[in-house]
Amino acid sequence: TWIPHWGRDRIYGMIQNRPDWCISRQRSWGVPIIALYCKDCGETIITEEIIEHVANVFETHGADIWFTHDTDTLIPKGTSCPNCGGKNFLKETDILDVWFDSGVSHSAVLETRDYLTWPADMYLEGSDQHRGWFHSSLLTAAGTRQKPPYKNVLTHGFVVDEEGRKMSKSVGNIVAPSEVIEKYGAEILRLWVSASDYRDDIRISNKILKQLSDAYRKIRNTSRFILGNLYDFNPAKDSVPYESMMEIDRFAINRLQELIKQIRTAYKAFEFHTVYHSLFNFCTLDLSAFYLDVLKDRLYTSQPHSLARRSAQTALYIILDTMVRLMAPILVFTAEEVWDHMPDNGNKPSSVHLVAFPEVNEALIDTELSDRWNRLLAVRGEVTKALEEARNQKMIGHSLDAKITLFTSRELFDDLKPYSEELRSIFIVSKVVLDTGEPVSGAYHSSQIDGLCVYVEPADGLKCERCWVHDVSVGKDETHNTVCQRCLESLKAMGI
Repeated sequence: TWIPHWGRDRIYGMIQNRPDWCISRQRSWGVPIIALYCKDCGETIITEEIIEHVANVFETHGADIWFTHDTDTLIPKGTSCPNCGGKNFLKETDILDVWFDSGVSHSAVLETRDYLTWPADMYLEGSDQHRGWFHSSLLTAAGTRQKPPYKNVLTHGFVVDEEGRKMSKSVGNIVAPSEVIEKYGAEILRLWVSASDYRDDIRISNKILKQLSDAYRKIRNTSRFILGNLYDFNPAKDSVPYESMMEIDRFAINRLQELIKQIRTAYKAFEFHTVYHSLFNFCTLDLSAFYLDVLKDRLYTSQPHSLARRSAQTALYIILDTMVRLMAPILVFTAEEVWDHMPDNGNKPSSVHLVAFPEVNEALIDTELSDRWNRLLAVRGEVTKALEEARNQKMIGHSLDAKITLFTSRELFDDLKPYSEELRSIFIVSKVVLDTGEPVSGAYHSSQIDGLCVYVEPADGLKCERCWVHDVSVGKDETHNTVCQRCLESLKAMGI
């Protein structure tokens, strides 16, 4: 397999039109061609016995001995010319083409080590090696073994500066790896490599590295947030069965299966930039911008051992356990650090690099569930736009200051009605009302969802100091007059 695919056409054209390969060179130093010439009759002598003997001499003394010692010390005793019986010989002074040296590295490396196998799994080099290493290796292997020396060949572009210019000392645009590691750490250098589409020239600069540092921080902070909310979670005792989990938690795990599929496919195709972007988007869009944001209310205000909170923690544990394995080949130290702080499920290996790579669990894929929640997410996006307009008009500050009324078509109403009790937390507002009537004046009209209008107004009731939700029940309990009824029930259950 040639990666990118155009590499096959390039090497094919070069092999198809190439002339014979003259493997000898006239140089002062190199790997000598092991050949002798009889001084008496001029016969050329190349035998397997002589080559094996000289190879053993080279292994002990190095190849330079061919140039520094007499012939008598290099060849087997008793060697004679097969043509005239002569005993006096001249050495060949030509050396092998250096591309022949590298072209037989597949044999020298793979066939002399019992823990390696021939052919190689992959040859990896710059795109200039189609006429170099890839080319010469293919010729030597095909000529001696009738098959290529590699299963896959991956070629990459060259590292250039931010403006696409070749790096040069005179220009002063060189970015040294050691300096990157010193300033940003080795994880950022690895992340830069994985985030780059190596099929083209790869750009690097302090600005690019700074952007990647910010992206790395988002992945790391997402992991830290999840870890912080698993402090009292024992996977062996507290995990909730999938079928008993709340639907939004099952949706998050469903989305996780899609991520596993994307990243496994990307790793297999050596598309590491897709691995990076998939992981980054999952952390920022699926988790931070939606799921974790919605989850905070349940994690912080529910009773510690309630099904609602344990369901959330179960999902978080599954998500982080999967994420850390997916990122491990690239963010090797970060993954190990996260793994060290994860709850022990009773048989936790000492290192993340000792566990199996995640596989898609088909039983956790629910297309109907996914369709329902994608519909909810689309509505949530329109609600967010309406809230932003209200915020710009100084009608509300935080989204929890708002009560919203959704004026919908009958079809959309039927889709949302089963989630009427959850919409408040999904939209992160204090109250949601569904209405199929005509929208009131001042409502936000959606251009993305037919039949949807969103009316935003200040929420009724006082603000609960525990969950920040505005509710008319705040102040009605004499003992806890600053919290809402929901938080009051949680406090009583905890004995407060």
